[in-house]
Amino acid sequence: MRRAQLTTALLAAASLLLVGCGGGDETSDDQAPAAQQVAGGEEVASTWPLTGLPVSGDEEVAKPYPVLVTKIDNTSSSAPQLGLGKADLVVEELVEGGLTRLAAFYYSELPAKVGPVRSMRASDIGIVSPVDASVVTSGAAAQTIARIKGAGIQFFPEGSAGLSRDTGRSMPYNVFADLTTVATSAEQDAARPADYLPWGEEEDFPGGQKATTIAASFGGGHTTNWTYDGTGYVNENTYAADGDHFPADTVLVLKVQVGDAGYLDPADNPVPETKLEGKGQALVFHGGKLVRGTWSKAGLDDAISLSTKAGDLTVPAGHTWIELVPAANGSVTFSK
Repeated sequence: MRRAQLTTALLAAASLLLVGCGGGDETSDDQAPAAQQVAGGEEVASTWPLTGLPVSGDEEVAKPYPVLVTKIDNTSSSAPQLGLGKADLVVEELVEGGLTRLAAFYYSELPAKVGPVRSMRASDIGIVSPVDASVVTSGAAAQTIARIKGAGIQFFPEGSAGLSRDTGRSMPYNVFADLTTVATSAEQDAARPADYLPWGEEEDFPGGQKATTIAASFGGGHTTNWTYDGTGYVNENTYAADGDHFPADTVLVLKVQVGDAGYLDPADNPVPETKLEGKGQALVFHGGKLVRGTWSKAGLDDAISLSTKAGDLTVPAGHTWIELVPAANGSVTFSK
């Protein structure tokens, strides 16, 4: 599956071919970033796949490791969470008991301590597959491991190089990952991953309606609250360490279908499974405004597409936090 997804990534990269410009090496601020070579001689624009932001200086967009998605606990027991400030993108997903867990995506930068690391879910297949990511996890139920392996997803459970326990914290909230070490043993395809979202320019984002506070409810168990502070979105109930908050430029809410994963957790709670495929309502919060639209995703390993009645919708390049809110019993409220 990893090789098949590489082919898909290269085809996507081919659509981003840039025409080389003659002359010297100097570029002006309003020019597109230079192209970089990846596997098979293809060229891709020098933008990061998880943010759409330009690659600066001598950095290479094709890293010698895959996207590393780290599963992070999102309850008060996780405080303080470490490493969120260096994530490129974060997806918040429903888990059992009405709680949520974070899938933090790392590629442009790898922190030396991320966590607390918790277990993965079958929901993660649709979350990580579009960029052929590997998962850093404390483990998983046998049913989940079988499905993750069946999907061809590489994962690193506790016991892998780079994962260790912090004896100053209580179990099971004391597993942390050094992603610089994990990356050394991760299989990778010599290519830039595909874009996770349809990235665009700031000026292409529609006007929308004013919305400076957001409450994304996951159905009675947990609500994530955001406030726009004039430059970005502040998570008002984050458990992140001071100075290590995720710098959200955009909050993207996707209304999703949620099913039953088919087993119970140790506390006998049914384990939910988010179905990140098909289509549903999308709410894009950016710059203190809301644009309503529709998301679609043909299969678990396909990319997310966004649209409005006027046509395709892009997300301004930057750091995006995605809320996978249950369509049946979740809700999103906002105010000016």
